[in-house]
Amino acid sequence: MRRVLILVACFLVSACGLHPLYGGGSNGLVAGELRSVQVGPIPGQSGWLVRNKLVDRLGESGSGPARYRLDVTLDDNITAFGLRADRAATQERRTLRARYQLVDASNGTVLLDATAGSDAGIDIVSSEYATVAAEQTALEQLSDIVADQIVARLAVYAARTTHAK
Repeated sequence: MRRVLILVACFLVSACGLHPLYGGGSNGLVAGELRSVQVGPIPGQSGWLVRNKLVDRLGESGSGPARYRLDVTLDDNITAFGLRADRAATQERRTLRARYQLVDASNGTVLLDATAGSDAGIDIVSSEYATVAAEQTALEQLSDIVADQIVARLAVYAARTTHAK
């Protein structure tokens, strides 16, 4: 009975038009579109981290002119809160927000304008070194999350536009 239900579910899912986002793997249409995105420079340490992660995930081919350009603006902010009686902060919140635009390289048309972001909590401890290390670790993790959000949105956009052709 269970096998029959699974078989019926497979037919229903295939009939509704769902298909894998990265169908065809690295040779698929979406992966090819993502490889044709050139990531512009992003200032600052957070920009360097996010840009490198985007380049890794998009798989820039570098073999010829890019069809698209990705412009990213970051807002990296640390806010202290959780005050003790002596008015010293006990926690920080690190927030990394990105506004990004996918631009057609041939004519400069903005094809996609969106945002991504995440935040992390950091405990302030008596060791300044430990606090700085925690802030850096949070930035690295936030860079991963933001880059993943951007690439996922670009992949959905690429899937919609390549299947519409």
